[in-house]
Amino acid sequence: MTQSTQNRESSSSGVATYPPTEQMLEEKIDKRTQEKTADRLRKAWETPKGWRYWSAVNNSEVGVWYSLTAFFFMMCAGVLALLMRVQLAVPENDFLSADTFNQFFTMHGSAMMFLFAVPMFEAISILVLPALLGARDMPFPRLSAYGYWCFLIGGIFVMGSILFGVAPNSGWFMYPPLATKAEGVGSDIWLLGLSFIEVASIAAAVELIVGVLKCRPPGMRINLMPLYGWYVLVVGGMILFAFPPLIAGDFLFELERSFDWPFFDPERGGDPMLWQHLFWIFGHPEVYIVFLPSIAIAAMVVPTVAQRPIVGYSWIVLSAVGTGFLSFGLWVHHMFTTGLPSISLGFFTAASEAVVIPTGIQLFAFVATLMVGRVKLNLPMLYIAGALAIFTAGGLTGVMLALAPFDWQVHDTYFVVAHLHYTLFGGMVFPLIAGIYYFYPFFTKKQMSVRLGKIAFWLLFTGFHIAFLPMHLTGLMGMPRRVYTYPSTLGWDWLNMISTVGAFIVAVGFLVFTYDLLRPKGKQPYTPRNPYNAGTLEWSHNIPDEAWGSRSIPYITSRYPLWDQEKIVERMDAGRYYLADAPEGKRETLITTVLDAKPIQVMRVTGPAWITICAAIFTGGAFIFPTFHWYPPAIVSGILAIACVLYWLWTSTAPIPEQKTKDAGLGLNLPIYASGPASAGWWGVWITMLGDSTAFASLIFGFFFYWTAKENFVPSGSDFVLASYLVLGVLSFAVTWATLVGARALNRRGSTKTARNLLLVSALFTIAGTALFCLSVVNSGLEPTSHVYPAIIWAIMVWTVVHTAVGLIMLGYCIAGATFGKLTPEHDADLCNVTLYWHFIIITVVVASLVIGLLPRLL
Repeated sequence: MTQSTQNRESSSSGVATYPPTEQMLEEKIDKRTQEKTADRLRKAWETPKGWRYWSAVNNSEVGVWYSLTAFFFMMCAGVLALLMRVQLAVPENDFLSADTFNQFFTMHGSAMMFLFAVPMFEAISILVLPALLGARDMPFPRLSAYGYWCFLIGGIFVMGSILFGVAPNSGWFMYPPLATKAEGVGSDIWLLGLSFIEVASIAAAVELIVGVLKCRPPGMRINLMPLYGWYVLVVGGMILFAFPPLIAGDFLFELERSFDWPFFDPERGGDPMLWQHLFWIFGHPEVYIVFLPSIAIAAMVVPTVAQRPIVGYSWIVLSAVGTGFLSFGLWVHHMFTTGLPSISLGFFTAASEAVVIPTGIQLFAFVATLMVGRVKLNLPMLYIAGALAIFTAGGLTGVMLALAPFDWQVHDTYFVVAHLHYTLFGGMVFPLIAGIYYFYPFFTKKQMSVRLGKIAFWLLFTGFHIAFLPMHLTGLMGMPRRVYTYPSTLGWDWLNMISTVGAFIVAVGFLVFTYDLLRPKGKQPYTPRNPYNAGTLEWSHNIPDEAWGSRSIPYITSRYPLWDQEKIVERMDAGRYYLADAPEGKRETLITTVLDAKPIQVMRVTGPAWITICAAIFTGGAFIFPTFHWYPPAIVSGILAIACVLYWLWTSTAPIPEQKTKDAGLGLNLPIYASGPASAGWWGVWITMLGDSTAFASLIFGFFFYWTAKENFVPSGSDFVLASYLVLGVLSFAVTWATLVGARALNRRGSTKTARNLLLVSALFTIAGTALFCLSVVNSGLEPTSHVYPAIIWAIMVWTVVHTAVGLIMLGYCIAGATFGKLTPEHDADLCNVTLYWHFIIITVVVASLVIGLLPRLL
């Protein structure tokens, strides 16, 4: 029986008992049985004790670590900002040197964007999302833990550079040629350290997207999903498409820094404008990646405060998707003064104005909900109200900056600094604090102080306006950004002094908030179970806390089940829903269909492990050692990282279960093993490869950018890649792909030996194709240091060959699985996932071959 047949039969076996009837939910379970099943469940989900605690992978642990680490980096960036404000408080100050100021300025922006804004969203989502969805955990807990340890190592490496005076000093946007020609290792620390952190961000995005799509509880159709889930889906998708262009830019940047390939050197055909395009294709969606999660928090707080369902649910969803989509059309908004054609300026001005529409729809929906509800102003809502006031002001100045003539006047002045901070404080910081106050009883089962919360709010709100409102005038008076001092004759001194005083008031507000957040609360009694009378599932949590997430995974028929589904919490506690027991001692959660959330699998998720930490350490070595040009230890670290990941996958993913199906409860029998689109792993590969393909498309964009921007992109008399080698390489990869597809089909039919032989053939042709692809460029006479044309050809070749080498490792993994019994006709998840990877790779190979082999000959 094939796996797909097994899945169909298992699913059909549950049709008669799905959805559950009211009579089934009312069946009594004696108290002794409830206690036994709860004990088994508790043991399966037990958090490690002592020093083993750090091997935990539960979302409840990893989410807390992630959140506190991101908050720590935010406080570090805040200290840098205060020191800069001290330097600017009076004219001609020498409190900081120019180089130190530039390092602080660069690290302040970099930390806030890369170490706080996006990681904090992912941390809160990892912590809250499973509870919102009534799930036990995220689908890939070890991936979450791996992402966190990568984030911690990379963050310490990047932020630690400031202590040794070697931090990057070219601005958080690292424009060439200033950054490419900067002396020292600062630029390399920024490029490689933050690329390492971006790996963690993309890993968390994949985890969150798959969690939303595949781990919703039975019955929670996609149009019943909490709005927070929709925002996670939109923001995760934006991360998936926004970060890869920056990774591609970092790849080209580091090749120039390390090997002198002239991608941004105009003297050898390069163009610094390519970096600006790639950076802002990331940078402007980044603003909305920061903003939308805060709207998601408001979408949870507002209905609870109003004590009624949100107004315009469908409109809010469409607006969130529209905001995400439009945000990718705004990157030239930051490049109005770079000499672009007028038609481009007009198009991007229109796009910058258009994005206001879906944003406004979301805000008006929240206001309408408050107007028709019975509002009781609480502390989270106070911060949401403050956020709305600040963000509206920032949005108005954003409309001004979207107009090219005005932008020309204030570009690179403190007016832009003021706009940016109004947008980020109103669109991220204040809503985040609101979310912390709102969810704190869920996180810790305790309450934060209302009195301290109000003191912190008024200090932050007042201090923020004192600090940043004068900067609009400072900018209009001509003060440029990124200057470490200024003369006393320009009239900027009193405005800067006011801003500095305001900055310290903000700092005091953060100190009050931090004290309230971290102060011991051991003697404080537990909070009530649902202190806000909210309607979403996270407030069904147990008090005291349990590591299992939901006691039993419920059947959902409403967007606000705690309001609309009678007895749902009582039934969850009694274990009357799904997966109320763990007789095998395994950690399990339900996998459901993407659109209508019908249960299709009982997925066994991974438990505590040290291998994730080892993999993160060696991955860090592979990124960090090249910063100092220590390439041998970097190669060793890369090999060890691959070994750790292979061990991790071999021992914990897609294990063959002891039985085919499992009683999930309420008479529903589901398969334990799944492959192909039914499995969460397949979706993880699909989503990861979308991001990877975006990075590859960004490299191809670079080729076409040079082609259109440079008249002599391909200098006369230039060599071309060797067509014979290239064609043979493409044919070899085609054979790899074809034999792999055939191996998967034969394996499912039971011809395991033939399938394994075909996998061996695939591996051999992959080796041949990789070698031929390399030789087509290496033996062509193209010298990558001489001109941008051979450099971009080499870069595309290197990117493609690295991916085919990864594909070779995957093929070896499948061959080992077929040899040692991990891969069978009914258990072929690994082979399905590797085949999916090669679907993307064969497209990459064909596109790369056409671009480097055919297009230069046509130009």
